Amino acid sequence: MKDIILRKAQKEDVIEILNFVKKLALFEKAPHAVSATVEDYFENGFNENPLFFCNLIYYQKHLAGFSLWYYRFSTWKGKRLYLEDLYVNEEFRGLGLGKILLDECKEEAKRSKCTGMMWQVLDWNKPAIEFYKKYGASFDSEWINVNLQLK
Repeated sequence: MKDIILRKAQKEDVIEILNFVKKLALFEKAPHAVSATVEDYFENGFNENPLFFCNLIYYQKHLAGFSLWYYRFSTWKGKRLYLEDLYVNEEFRGLGLGKILLDECKEEAKRSKCTGMMWQVLDWNKPAIEFYKKYGASFDSEWINVNLQLK
């Protein structure tokens, strides 16, 4: 554990956060889908009322992964933590870093009095699905994701 450092992201980390987002998009076969800018991250995550929060994880002083989340309100369930992204660089997978990131999000949800957590996983990402099953996560096959692009 002494080789692992987990910390909240700061404004100075925005470029690294966006780099992780781009790596995740590439992994998810959608690198063209990332349109958020560095300015978007500064403006929306590092101000008086941030729209998102982020943790960075280091292994042996190397930046290895991140998690990014925000809060949402469910009319059925109340306050929920929505895990937007969790990503660990390939060379650091299998070291338990993803578990540390997810466990910290779970603790954050408890500290902030959320009724639970939500996130998405692609149906072909079998390693992630198996990872989430270890937490007892449920998978919903009835709901369809809907997106409306605004120009």
